[in-house]
Amino acid sequence: MRMLGSLPVRVLDDRYRDDALALLDADPVTNVFVGSRVHASGLDPRRLGAQMWGYLRDGRLAALCYAGANLIPVGADDAAVRAFAERAQAQGRRCSSIVGPVGAVSGMWSFLAPYWGPPRAVRAAQPVMWTGSPARVPADPAVRRVTMEDFDLIYPACVQMFTEEVGVSPNTGDGGVLYRARVAELIQAGRAFARIEDGRVMFKAEIGAVTPHACQVQGVWVPPDLRGRSLSVGGMAAVVSESLRGIAPVVSLYVNDFNSRARATYRRVGFTESTVFMSVLF
Repeated sequence: MRMLGSLPVRVLDDRYRDDALALLDADPVTNVFVGSRVHASGLDPRRLGAQMWGYLRDGRLAALCYAGANLIPVGADDAAVRAFAERAQAQGRRCSSIVGPVGAVSGMWSFLAPYWGPPRAVRAAQPVMWTGSPARVPADPAVRRVTMEDFDLIYPACVQMFTEEVGVSPNTGDGGVLYRARVAELIQAGRAFARIEDGRVMFKAEIGAVTPHACQVQGVWVPPDLRGRSLSVGGMAAVVSESLRGIAPVVSLYVNDFNSRARATYRRVGFTESTVFMSVLF
C-alpha cells in the first residue's frame, strides 16, 4: 500500500487508485456507487466529476469520502467521520445530499448541521438489500431492455418516479438537461428495463451503478393506479435475472424503511438486507 503524507485528509489522485479500490471492493455492495465511479474513471477529479478524500492513519489510507454531487463516506470510523466533516464544513456545502452507512452519515450530519442549516429531508433508515441468486419468483416476460425509441415514454415515468421519491422534479434548474442525459446514458448502456403496453410504462427500473463485483438497481416504479397488482414482483425478477446474466454477479438496492410494500416485494424476489443507509437531502 502506498504511503501518504502527514495530513490526515487529502484529495487523492490516480496514484492511489489501487489502494482506494481495495477499500471499496472490500464491501462491494455497500460501496457500489462510489466503486462504480472509481472503477470507471479513476481518482482524477476531472474524470471522476468529484474529489475523493482520503483519510490517513499512520501514513496509510484508512477511509474515503466521495465529495461531489453527493457526499459519501466509505469505511469511515469516528475519527475519519470527524475529519471528513471538518473538511466539508471548511469548504462549505457543495453537495445535494449526504448518503451512506447510517453510523457515518449520522456522525457527519451531527457535526455539519449547525453550519449547513436545515435539510430538505432526512431519510434516517434505508436498508441495503442484495441478491446473488436467481429470483425466487417467475420473471415477467414482458419486461425488456428499452431503447432510445422508447425515450419519450420512459422519460416522463423517470421524472414522476424521481419527483415522488426525492420531493423535487429533476427538471428544476436546468430544465432537465442533465437528467435527460443520464436517462439516455442508461438506456444506451442497456441498463434500463421496462414493461410497456399500449404506449404506457407499466413498470420500470434501471441499473445505476456497476462494478465487476455488484450492481445497484434504482428508479423502481409502477404507476400509482397499477400498484398492488404485483407488477413490480415479476418486473424485479426480470431485472435480477438479466442483471445476473450480463451485468454483475450481485444485484443490490436500498429502500426507505417505511416503504413496507417495496421491502416485501424485494424479499419475495430473493433480496436480503445487509447494512442500513441514511440520506440527508438538501
